[in-house]
Amino acid sequence: MKRDAIETIRLPVAGGKLEAYHVREPRVFTKPSKPFTRIAYAAAHVVADPWSSREPWLEAAVDWEATVAYRRHLWSWGLGVAEAMDTAQRGMGMDWAASLELIRRTLAAARDVPGAAVGCGAGTDHLDPDPDLKIERVIAAYEEQCAAVEKLGGRIVLMASRALSVCAKSPDDYARVYDRVLSQAREPVIIHWLGEMFDPALAGYWGHRDHAKAMDVCLDVIRRNARKVDGIKVSLLDKDKEIAMRRRLPKGVRMYTGDDFNFAELIEGDGEAHSDALLGIFDAIAPAASAALSALAADDRAAYHDILAPAVPLSRHIFRAPTRFYKTGVVFLAWLNGHQQHFVMVGGQESARNQLHLAELFRLADAAGLLRDPALACHRMKQFLATRGIA
Repeated sequence: MKRDAIETIRLPVAGGKLEAYHVREPRVFTKPSKPFTRIAYAAAHVVADPWSSREPWLEAAVDWEATVAYRRHLWSWGLGVAEAMDTAQRGMGMDWAASLELIRRTLAAARDVPGAAVGCGAGTDHLDPDPDLKIERVIAAYEEQCAAVEKLGGRIVLMASRALSVCAKSPDDYARVYDRVLSQAREPVIIHWLGEMFDPALAGYWGHRDHAKAMDVCLDVIRRNARKVDGIKVSLLDKDKEIAMRRRLPKGVRMYTGDDFNFAELIEGDGEAHSDALLGIFDAIAPAASAALSALAADDRAAYHDILAPAVPLSRHIFRAPTRFYKTGVVFLAWLNGHQQHFVMVGGQESARNQLHLAELFRLADAAGLLRDPALACHRMKQFLATRGIA
């Protein structure tokens, strides 16, 4: 597909120089007319309130209207919304009280959207991690959040627990917590195994730093509780580990890829099985993700790869180490594309990536055809560079 250059902007490169970059026409993506053959959730970001007088490092200030509007954007492309997850800065600016309000508002908005799917993050983040915590306290914290989500009519995504990671003495403690919490769930949940590259506090989750041994513990939990587990989202950024675990899942339990490096390959599958999706990158590339999933549903794999081939380098860049700062790139692209009126983040996280990183994000988004209004994107990119002393 040929795309003509229609705008020119000077972008920073290494060495303190500016180089001309020619922005091309965006790709045109069509909204889905039929269901996908893969379940696909976008883990959605929150829009900060730039007018708030709250100190951003201490208390979340959310623009609720703009935040819910972005969920409607994701639903319009046929994607489900994974709410109050790490993409929504859970544990990096958004506490449990703010997250529960976010869940409440999103579930209320979903009632007006036919077919809108929502998964809601439930964890233990209102509990301060402490090596001296009793396992019963962790269980009670999970129970409290799960009950709050279920009271609102939400479906649970069971998030990894920093508190459990700190106080667990052995893999048996993980088994005890998950067996108890899963046994009480009203509906099957999605377990979320978030790797240490996304959250260093979760290193050694499931009682082992060796992912293969950790996988054994997790799979044992899933097998014992298969009726209460819809699937598991694995975020290890390692396709071979995900495929190995996918092959060992009990029948009927889904693998939801959280691999923002290799998602295209994992969603397509290997002839034996495929992964469904619960991805932070789908927030940023919703039109492309939707069009690619529609192509896959039509068994047009050439179109599927044509759409996603340039989106994968963009995703790998956004999620590059330190991976936990990927939210900055997700929000930056939403701002470039006019989905919000500012580049301000909860917790002041707009400062987490440097200008060279964000300039390359601009180039890669353009290469993927995802700058939906090039003139606006260029204008905002120039604004951003000016605030960082580059003109």
